[in-house]
Amino acid sequence: MPDFYQHDLVTTIHDLHTGQLDRLEVMLRESTRHNAIGLVLPVTASDMRAEPFDRIVRELVDADYLDTIVVSLGVAPDQRDYDEAVAKIAPLGPRAKVLWTDGPAVQSIYNELIESGLAVSTPGKGRSVWTAFGYLLEDARISTFVLHDCDIVDYDRTLLARLCLPMVHPAIDFEFCKAYYARVTDRMHGRVVRLLVTPLLRALSSVLPDSEFVRYLASFRYPLSGEFSLTRNLARTNRIPSDWGLEIGTLAEVYRNTSLKRVCQTDLCRLYEHKHQSLSVDNRQAGLMRMAVDILTTVYRTLASQGTVMSSDMFITLRSSFVRVAQDCIRQYAADAIVNDVAFSRHDEETAVDAFADCITTAAEIFRKDPNGAEAIPNWTRVRAAFPDLTRRLRDAT
Repeated sequence: MPDFYQHDLVTTIHDLHTGQLDRLEVMLRESTRHNAIGLVLPVTASDMRAEPFDRIVRELVDADYLDTIVVSLGVAPDQRDYDEAVAKIAPLGPRAKVLWTDGPAVQSIYNELIESGLAVSTPGKGRSVWTAFGYLLEDARISTFVLHDCDIVDYDRTLLARLCLPMVHPAIDFEFCKAYYARVTDRMHGRVVRLLVTPLLRALSSVLPDSEFVRYLASFRYPLSGEFSLTRNLARTNRIPSDWGLEIGTLAEVYRNTSLKRVCQTDLCRLYEHKHQSLSVDNRQAGLMRMAVDILTTVYRTLASQGTVMSSDMFITLRSSFVRVAQDCIRQYAADAIVNDVAFSRHDEETAVDAFADCITTAAEIFRKDPNGAEAIPNWTRVRAAFPDLTRRLRDAT
């Protein structure tokens, strides 16, 4: 049954199963007459060759309200990767471009920025997204930037419409829209959100009861979703992390750069399925363990930058509180799984919680040794101040 529950500091746009795609797209076509949308699709060469990407392209053919589509192609060192990507998006016509981040033209731009002292040396999704934003900023007509992942197995245009409409409809005035959804097949997925982020934020709420930032993060139903939309101004002023802290780091930048009443989250669909990472309990440099540590250090550093004292005693208390809250969450998930007749392994859930608890300590040690961490990619306001023609050069490099 659809609900109407509003989550504290962030407006929630629910899926009440009443919005039909044809009607949503009529509103989008009307709304984008003077409010052009640029869609960013960060993709690796391997994901570009997978079936979900082909399905996304087929669906986007009829999304005629999109002005520009930028496929930011990374982890693609071979010219054949680029050529194949260009061929795959050909059905989308001239509005779609491949921005080859491993190609010689873009790599030359990166090298120039690095030599000037700007932190763009770390490859990954963060840099790919940042580069695509720069490409779109060259076009003054584009006022809304939208991003979604390219490994969505059950993708359809309803997902895209619900992500775009809150940003462009003239009766709505949001500056940032975050997606949420259910990660379920024959079992519950979303382990990092369910078993790390949710209990972590609840534990932080008890340790830091006066932190509005923690309340803000806790208001998001799926804070690690890779889908969001934002205004041109936020695309220009937000800094972008280059590691697995991208999603939390983006939320932190939005918190810093706009009013909370201009932030919303939207339910994209009943279920959402994409590829899953391994837990990698025995290898803290891979899989969900690496993701967990990056997320935790991002949270710690953001809190510290806001004046929160992150002491050793606080980390000890946080870990103890986390374990207690996570165990309560497991009990809740078990009941949910039984009533919905999905597979559930309490042992696997407990194993994941124990591993994530260790990550809390590991991330604390990393934070104490290096409170600032790797420098985030500079925002486009700073880059364009130093290189006024850089966004045009990105256009030329595509």
